[in-house]
Amino acid sequence: MVSSYLPLLLGGALLSLQVALLSLLLALLIGLANASIKLFGPPWLRLLSTTYTTVIRGIPELVMMLLLFFGGEWCFNLLLHSVGLPNVEFNKFAAGVLTIAFIYGAYYTETFRSAFMAVPKGQLEAGLAYGMSPWRVFRAILFPQMLRYALPGINNNWLALMKSAALVSLIGLEDMVWLAEQAGRATQKPFLFYFLICLLYLLITATSGGLFRWVGRRASY
Repeated sequence: MVSSYLPLLLGGALLSLQVALLSLLLALLIGLANASIKLFGPPWLRLLSTTYTTVIRGIPELVMMLLLFFGGEWCFNLLLHSVGLPNVEFNKFAAGVLTIAFIYGAYYTETFRSAFMAVPKGQLEAGLAYGMSPWRVFRAILFPQMLRYALPGINNNWLALMKSAALVSLIGLEDMVWLAEQAGRATQKPFLFYFLICLLYLLITATSGGLFRWVGRRASY
């Protein structure tokens, strides 16, 4: 009976990995854009960016997940109701991805900002003096060097993001944590199934950690 749940757990693990990878991609884009705003944007945008990172990093991820999903759905339906439209239900997969990306975009903002600041300014000034456009200086000089400084922070935040992806089970998404809970209740063996998902998480994080180390060695050349 227990073995019949293993394919479901593997499917849930694949779903969890999809949530984490899509969230990572969006969080990296948010972080890169927001870090650029904090360093190079106008004062009012820098203020908004700083407010975003301060608020998000100061609130527990569990609270933020529940607030953005349930609170966001309630506010949206309240708006629809005010104009006479029927209520809608958010897609749990999309909502989970967007919420995690929004949360970790704040952490990646600080990762990229610190990495940008670690690049010697003299190299940027030399590129501009050589006649390169600001975009070419960014693409050819600033971004490649920034990435080397940012890789450790990207890896650390990815490990935290991967574990935080388990929070999507709280909004009803049938990831491996949700499936393990259901299987544990059905078989009266919750410890066994939670132990199995611990092993799956360790496998994912160990594999991704090795991949980041390989990328780091390649980037250092």
